[in-house]
Amino acid sequence: MADQEMQKLIKRINELAKKAKEEGLSDLEIIERKDLRQKYLKKFRESFRSQVEMMQIFDKEGKEVTPEKVKEVQRKKGLRDD
Repeated sequence: MADQEMQKLIKRINELAKKAKEEGLSDLEIIERKDLRQKYLKKFRESFRSQVEMMQIFDKEGKEVTPEKVKEVQRKKGLRDD
């Protein structure tokens, strides 16, 4: 579902970008574009944060070297029990 929302945001942002290049935007469309961009960035950051929080990093010898800050977040979310 989140992916569909992102696709809708991207589609509308691109429509407004095309219109801005071709004929310009009304004041309402400029406000809409700003709002859509903020929503897109918020969703992108949430998704990226979630991916980083789920990550585990291992060195060549197979030893886990995940940063402690990430481990702490994982513990708080119940993703680790070490």
